[in-house]
Amino acid sequence: MRTFFFFLSMMFSESTFAQVNAVTISGAVKNKTDKSSMPYVNVVIKDSKDSSFVSGTVTNDEGRFSIENIKPGNYILEMSFAGFETIEQPLFIGSLSEFLDVPVVELEQKVTALEGVTVTAQSGGIGNKLDKKTYSVADNISQSGGSVLQSMQNLPGITVQDGKVQLRGNDKVTVLIDGKQTALTGFGSQTGLDNIPASAIDKIEIINNPSSKYDANGNAGIINIVMKKNKQNGINGKAGLSTGFGALWVRNENLSTIRPQYTFTPKINPSLSLNYRKDKINIFLQADNLYTHTLNKNEFVTRIYDDGAIIKSQLKRNRNTNFLTTKAGVDWTIDDQNTLTLSGMYGSEKIIDRGDQPFFNGDLSSRSRLWQFLEDELKTTAMATAAYQHKFKDAGHLLNAGFNYTFHREDEKYFYDNYLPESRGTDAFKLLSDEQVYDFNIDYIKPLKYGRIETGIKLRNRSIPTNMNFIPGANSVLDTSAGGWATYKELIPALYGNYIFENEKWEAELGLRVEHVKIQYDVNPDHSTYKSDGYNYTQPFPNLRLAYKLDDNNKFSVFYNRRVDRPNEVDIRIFPKYDDAEIIKVGNPALRPQFTNAIELGYKHNWNNNYLYTALYHRFAEGTITRISSVVPGSTLIYAIFQNAGKSYNTGIEAVWSQNITNVYSFNLNGNIYRNQINAFTVENLYPRPNTFSADEQTAISGNVKLNNTFKFSKGWNAQLTAVYLAPDIIPQGRILSRFSIDAGLKKAVQKGNGEVFFNATDLLNTMVIRRQIQGMGFNYTSDDYYETQVIRIGYSYKF
Repeated sequence: MRTFFFFLSMMFSESTFAQVNAVTISGAVKNKTDKSSMPYVNVVIKDSKDSSFVSGTVTNDEGRFSIENIKPGNYILEMSFAGFETIEQPLFIGSLSEFLDVPVVELEQKVTALEGVTVTAQSGGIGNKLDKKTYSVADNISQSGGSVLQSMQNLPGITVQDGKVQLRGNDKVTVLIDGKQTALTGFGSQTGLDNIPASAIDKIEIINNPSSKYDANGNAGIINIVMKKNKQNGINGKAGLSTGFGALWVRNENLSTIRPQYTFTPKINPSLSLNYRKDKINIFLQADNLYTHTLNKNEFVTRIYDDGAIIKSQLKRNRNTNFLTTKAGVDWTIDDQNTLTLSGMYGSEKIIDRGDQPFFNGDLSSRSRLWQFLEDELKTTAMATAAYQHKFKDAGHLLNAGFNYTFHREDEKYFYDNYLPESRGTDAFKLLSDEQVYDFNIDYIKPLKYGRIETGIKLRNRSIPTNMNFIPGANSVLDTSAGGWATYKELIPALYGNYIFENEKWEAELGLRVEHVKIQYDVNPDHSTYKSDGYNYTQPFPNLRLAYKLDDNNKFSVFYNRRVDRPNEVDIRIFPKYDDAEIIKVGNPALRPQFTNAIELGYKHNWNNNYLYTALYHRFAEGTITRISSVVPGSTLIYAIFQNAGKSYNTGIEAVWSQNITNVYSFNLNGNIYRNQINAFTVENLYPRPNTFSADEQTAISGNVKLNNTFKFSKGWNAQLTAVYLAPDIIPQGRILSRFSIDAGLKKAVQKGNGEVFFNATDLLNTMVIRRQIQGMGFNYTSDDYYETQVIRIGYSYKF
C-alpha cells in the first residue's frame, strides 16, 4: 500500500480530455432604422491583444453570416458597411458549445455608435464539461487487435473485474454505442464488451457526471463507444488484419483426471471499412470479425464449511468465440437545413464453452465427483435506426428526431455431466429469449446569448419473452420444475430540460430529467417459488454543474446528480443456472431499483499543453443491488441471488496528470483512491426455499494507479508501455486481492503513411491473477483464478 500511495501522489495516460478546438460563429445584421436585413456587410474577427486579423466573411442575402474554425478565446468582432457606422464589440468564445449565435447587430447610418456587447460561446466536450474524457482507440497501441473491453482496461479511471468495466470502483456503468443503448452492450447492465472487436471502434468517451439529456440509469457514469464512420469525398476505406496467441504456457497445473486447459490460443481479427460520398449522399460500411480461443476461467478453490468439511476444486473453462459485427447506412443531405440518416447494425456472437470441475477432499487424495459441461450459445442482434436533423438558420440551432428498433435473440443450450462414484447424470437446458426494443426521441438545441438550452422527450417500449426447457438427469440438484416461461415488459417515457450558461469567469449547467417507469414481470403460474411481479415509479433526476475560472489555466468545478440503477431482466430471471457445479445463480423478481446521489469537486490546471485534473467525489446509494450467496440447511449447494442490501457509500479522490517531457516522450499518470462501505443488512432469499441472510457492515479503502508512457520516434515509429496496479477491494461478502500487470506495444507507419503495422503484448510478466476471499453464511472459501491474461498480437492495416 505504501507503493500505491507513492504513485497516487504523482498522477496519468496518453489520452486527453475531450477538447473541441473550433467554434462556429453566426449571427445576423440589420438596419437599425427599418429593421431590414443587410446583405454584403463585412464581418471580421480580430485578436483582442493586437487587433490582428483572424477570420472574416460577408453577410448573405438574408443578412446572416457564419464563420467556422475559431478557437476559444477573447476577440474583437468588427462589422462595417459603406455609409454606416463601423461597430467593434468584444467577443468571448468559451468552452461549452461548438456554436455561438451572436445576438442580432443593428447598424445605423453615421450618427451614433453602438455600445460594446459581450457575447459567449462554448467549445463542446472539453475536459471539465461533465468531466467528459475522450480517448482514441488507435492511440492505445498496447491493446490493438483485441476486444473493446481489453481496450478500456488501460484508460484512466477504468478498471475491469469479472468481464465488466468499473468507474472509480463501481460497475454500475451505462455503456452506449454511438450515444444509444443497445442489446450489444446491454440496456442498463453492461454486457458483451469482451466480444466486440476494438477494430470497429473510433473512440471511447467517459462521462462521470452525465447531464439530464442522458438516460438516468448508471450511477457510476456513462461510457460511450463511438464506431468508425468516414465522410471523405469519393471512395475510400481501410482494411486490416491482426492475429495473435494467448495462454502461452500453463500457469498452474490442472488437478488430476480432467481434460487439458487451452494453451497457445489463436486470435484472428479481420476488419473492413468502406465509404462513398458524392454530392448529397454518403454511404458507409464497417465490418469486423473477432475469432478467438480463450482460457476464459481457471479458478482453483478451497471451500471450508462450518462443520469442518473441506472441498478443493478447479473450475476450468475453454472458450471458442466468433463475433461478427456489421454496420451500414446512408446519410442524405436533403438541403442545407435537413439531413436524414438510415442505418442498420447486425451482430452475431457464437460462444462454445467446454469446462471441467473436479472436487477433491482437503489433501487431494480422493476425488468425490467430476462435473463437465458444454455451453453452446448463439446471440443475434439486429438494429435499424432512422435519424433526422433540421438545422435552423442560426448555427447550432437544431431539431433532432430519431427512431431505433432492436431485436436480440439468445439461443442457449447447456449440457452438464455429473460424474459421481456410483452414477452419472446429465442436466440439459434449452433457453430461448427474443428481446424487442422500440426507442423514439426528439431533441431540441437552441444557442443563446450566454449559453444554450437543450430539451427533449424519449419513449422506450421493451419486451423480453423467455422460455426455458429443463431436462433433469439422474441426481440433478435442481428441482424438476426449474423450467417454464416468463415475460419482462418495460415502458419508459421521459422528459428533460438542460440550461447551460457561460461568461469569462463562470460556467453553469442546470438540468432536470423526469422518468416514468413501468415494469411488469409475468411468471409461469405453476412456478414453485415466484409469482408475477413488477413495479412503477415517477422520479426526478436533477443535475448541476458550477465552475469558476480563475484564469485561462485554472478552473474549479462542482457537480451534483441523482441517478438510478434498475434491475436488468437477467437479474430477475427466475430460471436457475449453474455458475459452477455447487453454485446456483437465480434471479429475484422482487429486486427493486437502486437510487444514488453523487457530488464531486474538481480542479483543473493547464500549462503548455499539459494538465493536472483532480476530483473529490462522494456517492450515497439506497437499495444497493448486490449478489448474496447463501446455503440452505441440509445442503452444501450455494445459491447466489441478487438482493437490495440497503445503504452503501463510495468516497474517493482521483487525479490525472498528463505531461509532455520531450518531443519523443510523454506520460499520463492516473491515480484513484476510494473508500467503499456497505451497511449491515438482513435479507430473505426465497429460492429454493425461504432462508434469512445477514451481513455485518463492510468497509475497505482501495484504489488503482495507471502509468501510461508514450514514445514518438522518427520515421513513423511509436511505442507505448502501460503499468496498472489495482489495490485490494471489497466485493459482495468478501475481498478481492491486489493485482498488477504491464502491457507494451509498438507501431510503425509504412507505405507513405497509408499503411500501419503493430506488435503488442499484454500482461508481459504474467502477474494478473484474480484472488478472492469469500465469507458466506455457513461456509467460506478462497480462490485463485489463473485465467488467460498474457496475449501477443501482430497486425497490419491499409488506408485507401
